[in-house]
Amino acid sequence: MKSTFKNLAAEIKKLGNPEKAKNSQRFFKTGPGQYGEGDIFLGLTVPEQRQVIKPFLDLSLADLSEALHSKYHEFRLTALLILNYQYAKAAKAMNDKLCQVLCEFYLKHSTRINNWDLVDASARNVLGEYLYSHPRKILYKLTASKNLWERRIAIIATYAFIKKNDFADTLKISEILFQDKEDLMHKAVGWMLREVGKMDRQTLDQFLRKHYQNMPRTALRYAIEHYPEIDRQKFLKGKVTLKKQKP
Repeated sequence: MKSTFKNLAAEIKKLGNPEKAKNSQRFFKTGPGQYGEGDIFLGLTVPEQRQVIKPFLDLSLADLSEALHSKYHEFRLTALLILNYQYAKAAKAMNDKLCQVLCEFYLKHSTRINNWDLVDASARNVLGEYLYSHPRKILYKLTASKNLWERRIAIIATYAFIKKNDFADTLKISEILFQDKEDLMHKAVGWMLREVGKMDRQTLDQFLRKHYQNMPRTALRYAIEHYPEIDRQKFLKGKVTLKKQKP
């Protein structure tokens, strides 16, 4: 089968499920005034989308751009899954020029990465992996964006750094986003802080001791999710006396 967006779109539509589409539109908050307002689903599961892209992994950037500009959520997600694959392949081949091209493509289409699952499926794998070894100024531009999804891209991209024991940008961006008004952002911040704690509990403890009284409650709850219950309650009740973790 020829690798074109037109052919990929046809394969995706074959797998559409109207009932699942209705459920997805409720789950992803697509109603008036909600964060996913106007998003349209065809009703595919993520495993189905991962399977359907296999003959299309060499799709051109022009075709991926067309997919990302589609009104259908699944088209945008499959485009990002293909982009993940292409970036990983370029990185494995140590083709830094192509990695740069793919990262720039990602940033150019950042406003089309417009729901939390699209961000979470791609920000770490493309932008985060590229910025680990390149200047990270763009992360702070995204953090200051008026666009909710660009702000989420900024914090989720740092997941790539966390996995390499590099926590500084995650902590700095988290502090900035404590002022964010969106609960969806508080969840993302708490999630990334929790991941820091999985890698280095002492670093997270120190950060939370400094900020827990002023950070959003949702972010705090997510950050301490894996703490022992007695320690969780001390944070939530403002009575933190955690013992230092053993090396």
